[in-house]
Amino acid sequence: MEIVKQKVLALNGDEAVAYAVKQSDVDVVSAYPITPQTIIVERFSEYVANGEVDTEFICVESEHSALSACLTASAMGARVFTATASAGLALMHEILYVTSGCRAPVVMAVVNRALSAPINIHCDHSDSMVERDCSWIQLYAENSQEVYDSIIQAFRIAENPEISLPVMVGLDGFSLSHTLENVQVLPDDVVRKFVGTRQFPFIKGHEGKMVPFKLDPENPLSMGPLDLYDYYFEHKRQQEEAMQKAPKVIQQVHEEYAQMSGRHYGNGLIERYNLEDAEIAAVCLGSTAGTVKTVVDELRAEGVKAGLLRIRTFRPLPVEEIIKALENVKAVAVMDRSLSFGGYGGAVFHEIRHILYDAHIHPYVVNYIYGLGGRDTPRNLIHKIYQDLQEILQTRRVEKPVKFIGLRE
Repeated sequence: MEIVKQKVLALNGDEAVAYAVKQSDVDVVSAYPITPQTIIVERFSEYVANGEVDTEFICVESEHSALSACLTASAMGARVFTATASAGLALMHEILYVTSGCRAPVVMAVVNRALSAPINIHCDHSDSMVERDCSWIQLYAENSQEVYDSIIQAFRIAENPEISLPVMVGLDGFSLSHTLENVQVLPDDVVRKFVGTRQFPFIKGHEGKMVPFKLDPENPLSMGPLDLYDYYFEHKRQQEEAMQKAPKVIQQVHEEYAQMSGRHYGNGLIERYNLEDAEIAAVCLGSTAGTVKTVVDELRAEGVKAGLLRIRTFRPLPVEEIIKALENVKAVAVMDRSLSFGGYGGAVFHEIRHILYDAHIHPYVVNYIYGLGGRDTPRNLIHKIYQDLQEILQTRRVEKPVKFIGLRE
């Protein structure tokens, strides 16, 4: 496939989200403003007011209501989008589970921001990490270009009849949401063709005939009814089966998009950076990967075999890909921008250490909690992490598996 001619726009991360949604033929948007997500809602409301999109914009009084409106619209067959951050995502908590349980393919941008208290409007991943078990696919972007590309891909992933699960795309608050970048954007007609029209799985309705899975008076069915111990367990297993199918779909959509746009993000699940012969490596999500790549380049220039594994798809967790990527690494630093209080480290550390337990590889694994509440993590701190890994290789022991970095002790 020939790479499509594109234009370059100066967009911050929030504007990149709004522009991608504008191009994706969305029927309904319902959202409530919260810093640092507000620009998404503001910009898209301007598209609606100016007649640039044929989208119903529903103003509501809270994020709980916003996602409830999105769920209802999606259940009726609409293509739906919303956006939130921090306490807004927390307020949605109940409806996150309802949305995935109803198999509604809602797409949501989560502008990652710390949870209170104390009140903080800056970035960490505590808001979305709390929701890792709610049966939403989770993608994390490194830069605003990837934000734009991932939102467009998310509609195709969510609406695949084999998946029919909601997708959240995470972008770091302020680091991406409010920072201007050059973003290459595809022509409107190309994006519209790529996302296509919404596809529906077919199920047996109340009248015994096969019908699209949506609420339709002509083909009555129930969605999300009372479901006690007789069937609830089976329906939860079906959600897990959809999650297990998702990696293949994510990779297929990513590859098709890459052939059209010329942009790859690893294989859509993970991105390897100088991992082929790496002896020490960091694992992280989000915008921090850009800084880590710079440090890896500096260390490589000094002859240090350093690498990076960036996890783009955190849910479903790409277990085999992570194991394969780390198979030659002797010491691994897992960087968490959130903390599981009392849980011995952060969520990403838990996941990585867990999947390596039964793997054929057993590198040293250490956790670094960093950047909470938007605390800066400059290159010198990343260098310190790699220095620690070199010391671990020399001493062959991990003195302290969970560490805080960039913190006044």
